[in-house]
Amino acid sequence: MLSFGKFIIASVFLAATATVNAAPINMRLQKRIAQVIADSTHDWEQACLAAGGAQQCNPISVAAFTTLLAAAGPCEQQDQADNMIDLAKQLGNDAEMIRLAQLFVQQPRNAPDSLQVPYCQTAPRNAELNGLFHCQFAGSDFTKFSGDQTGNVPLGLTAVSPPGSCPAHTAGPVPDGVQLNTLVQSPGSGSASSSSGSGTGSQTAAASSATTKTKGSTKTKTKTSAATATAAAAATTAAAASTTSASTATTNNSASNKSFLLQNGKDAQSLNAKFQTLAASDSCTDGETACINGDFAMCANGAFVVTPCSGGIQCFALPLVNSRGTSVTCDTQADALARIAATGATGGLTGSN
Repeated sequence: MLSFGKFIIASVFLAATATVNAAPINMRLQKRIAQVIADSTHDWEQACLAAGGAQQCNPISVAAFTTLLAAAGPCEQQDQADNMIDLAKQLGNDAEMIRLAQLFVQQPRNAPDSLQVPYCQTAPRNAELNGLFHCQFAGSDFTKFSGDQTGNVPLGLTAVSPPGSCPAHTAGPVPDGVQLNTLVQSPGSGSASSSSGSGTGSQTAAASSATTKTKGSTKTKTKTSAATATAAAAATTAAAASTTSASTATTNNSASNKSFLLQNGKDAQSLNAKFQTLAASDSCTDGETACINGDFAMCANGAFVVTPCSGGIQCFALPLVNSRGTSVTCDTQADALARIAATGATGGLTGSN
């Protein structure tokens, strides 16, 4: 005879089974395309540590792989890849970090609705990312895009052929849930895909053919045709202009940023206070990020997946600087305190100190 508890569990199971069996066939076949997002930047973080990045590596790694979640904006993945390359350049233009950042920006993003993910429509800060865009997962519906329908082709292109491909994986889309850096070693070039667009990718390719890359430096070959040298110069000028425009935009936005910095600081404090009582067993919403006992946590399939911060740093909610909101990432306590204090918020990490 079933105990009362077992009876309840059996009843719930039978009800759930009946519900699933009664669902329309098209609903049962719809699948969520996801991945272990932390794997996308693991190799980059190791290369960063090897290059001497120390405590700078993990926060950038975590901030980058969270952009592969469906909730991220179309350009957040590229923005974080820019940050990865910025640090690589600070560490002697580390070639391995740059290569892995170029692969990361092409990694497919999660697709919980099985639709294609829209492409970024803004040029990157770093010329190394020109013409690069993310692949799609093979299980995507290649007739539709998720959410915003304006970014259906990468910047400067009129089509992606074959559908779902990217410069690093030109044969087609990436198998569902697979990391691109396990399939290919070369990030490819944006030139082949950008020939019908603005030409930025082809200029970058020309510049690459005119140079010999070494770790930490780039030397121009002495025997280079005048045409190639001219193209390389044009690419350099375009990259410089892009960087200048980005710097100008940042400067112009600095005044308006002050209006929301204080609120961002207070919101970060509120989250840090909430995280102090949060447990890994608590319920959560897919894509939600949090800090649990000092470790980074992300919700997947209704449960938190906890990833320890490396290098003696901890997880904190931090205020954004250039836009409204907060971010959850690994950082030193001293830096987290300084960032919150810089917004004008008082009371330390939680607002109660």
